[in-house]
Amino acid sequence: MAAVGAEQLGAHRLAGQAPLTERIRAFFAVPLPETNRERLAAYLLACAAAAPAFRWSDPNNLHLTVRFVGSVEREVVEGIADRVEGSTLEISLGEIGTFKRGGLARVVWLGVQHGVDGLTELADRVEAECRAAGLEPEERALKPHLTLARARPRQGAALPALPPLPDLEPWRAGELVLYSSHLGSGGAMHEPIRTVRLTSR
Repeated sequence: MAAVGAEQLGAHRLAGQAPLTERIRAFFAVPLPETNRERLAAYLLACAAAAPAFRWSDPNNLHLTVRFVGSVEREVVEGIADRVEGSTLEISLGEIGTFKRGGLARVVWLGVQHGVDGLTELADRVEAECRAAGLEPEERALKPHLTLARARPRQGAALPALPPLPDLEPWRAGELVLYSSHLGSGGAMHEPIRTVRLTSR
């Protein structure tokens, strides 16, 4: 899985741009700073060796999802991006956790230690614009996290001891990105199509 630029998505997209009337699989997320992404890349390689029963994320796909929209006309979600406002966020990452089914782990994630309130406030702003645009409401409460891995077996897998986390720097997030997610046999590719600049407090 890898993040891609619009120019890599095929000749059917004129000048690297998709028509606004097409349907895309969209979500809003806060990207990671490059330093943390590089440190997590090495960590994920070590995890893949320690826990091969899990499919570990491409580091280019790591992000903090604020609102998953799903299949939607591009012009609708671009309009939402135009209207969203928010303030810069102070974020630091926390500890490893899992979503389980019975005693088996299905998803391995890295939680947010500081910045949950700010992310929740930003998610509420995006949600308000989604509802104003006529989209189905998101009923689940936001639990900010980075998805690090998913179990290969559908029922989940036992998670062995993982390597220690690297030191990850806190950062001030000044961008909210609208992504289009393209599903393929090799996994999902996330294309950034709009960046919302967050204002300084």
